[in-house]
Amino acid sequence: MSSVIGSEKDVLVKDHPSKKSFYSRITEDGWALWIGGLLMAAVLLIAFSMTDFKFASPVYQWTGTDDLVSKVLTGKNILLISGIGLAFAVLSSIAISLSAGEPGKYMAGFTVVYILAVFSLIIAGNKTINRYGIEYVVFGLMIGLVLSNLNLAPAWLKEAGRSEFFIKTGLIILGSSILFTDIVNAGLPGIVQAVAVVIVVWFFALWLSRKLKVDDEFGVILASAVSICGVSAAIVAAGAIKGDKKKLSYVTTLVLLVAIPMLVLQPWVIKKFAIPEVVGGAWLGGTLDTTASVTAAAQLVGPLALKAGVIVKFSQNVLIGVAAFFIAAWWTLKKENSQNTERQGLKIVWERFPKFVLGFIAASLLFSFVIPAETTKQVSGFLNGLRTLWFALAFVSIGLEAKFSDLVKTQGGRPALAFTVAQLFNIFWTLLWAYLLFGGLLFSVPDIK
Repeated sequence: MSSVIGSEKDVLVKDHPSKKSFYSRITEDGWALWIGGLLMAAVLLIAFSMTDFKFASPVYQWTGTDDLVSKVLTGKNILLISGIGLAFAVLSSIAISLSAGEPGKYMAGFTVVYILAVFSLIIAGNKTINRYGIEYVVFGLMIGLVLSNLNLAPAWLKEAGRSEFFIKTGLIILGSSILFTDIVNAGLPGIVQAVAVVIVVWFFALWLSRKLKVDDEFGVILASAVSICGVSAAIVAAGAIKGDKKKLSYVTTLVLLVAIPMLVLQPWVIKKFAIPEVVGGAWLGGTLDTTASVTAAAQLVGPLALKAGVIVKFSQNVLIGVAAFFIAAWWTLKKENSQNTERQGLKIVWERFPKFVLGFIAASLLFSFVIPAETTKQVSGFLNGLRTLWFALAFVSIGLEAKFSDLVKTQGGRPALAFTVAQLFNIFWTLLWAYLLFGGLLFSVPDIK
């Protein structure tokens, strides 16, 4: 990876071992918690202070040139996008500075990365492109990959390519939209499918990785990405086992490249083979890696597919915290104890547990059971917009950190083969469970109209 976030202790400073301070000991997870929490607290404070206040979210959707100018490129919209970018830049540069990084270089790079991230959102906002389910994550990745692989990304730009930091902050904000009440109301099928798919696909992917002589560190990150929710799960798994950043970058690039044909082909398969709409939606929710991609693909199928897909995807997203704990515990007990480590038990599991996941869980619990429903409705659109921008920054950064040649050269291309085969298994296994649970074979067809 060209730009590695943190050291072995997972801090934001890269190459400044001589600079030590209290703040430099705060981990990347810690800064993500502070920034994500501060942004949500500020939004909630405004909502509680002004109950009639309407949060304006950036607009990226457009149909033709006239629409682009009149909706997206208006002074008001550009000012809003720029204001959010300034807030992100200030907060993240403070973290960089207090961690003994180089805020000057970071700010210069961040400005360009942010512009590229917004550009990817605007491209994906086109109605024609959106109809095919190709979302901003693909364009963000491709922009970064072009710059990286054509050697057009200078060092000062790569200084801001901090994909994990960005996506961890976005994941904490994502917790505000993962409501436990929605999943409970969805009933048993969505939860059962999520558990059945995640467990079986995770172990199959790890088994396959070992058969192909891919090391376990690579295998755990790869298996988590395939089985749970793509890039987010890969980052959680890498944090739980303190995995190699280069391997994480490799897997995240694979996730996004493989997602492109899935976004186009799966809705076509549902229609071509007359798969029931609700079954198709559950299938999409269990195989596609982000809620946004599930939504985009399911909209091509129908409203029932959209609801079923989101239910299953939310159920899988909730498993992030559970998966983080079990991966950390399994890795510690199976790997470190076998090497006669002196640190054992829950202490090392806690040390390995990715702390930003606590922010995700706390936000989900807060918005599920504490924040009034009307307030949640008031702020949800704006918070989702903030989360989307953090993710867009992350995917541009992933592209800046990745090289196409690495997909073939790294361990002889075996991790890429393991990922692809595991994803194919995931596609067929999830379709089976979607039929069993949403097709009326084990339970009555869920009433989610």
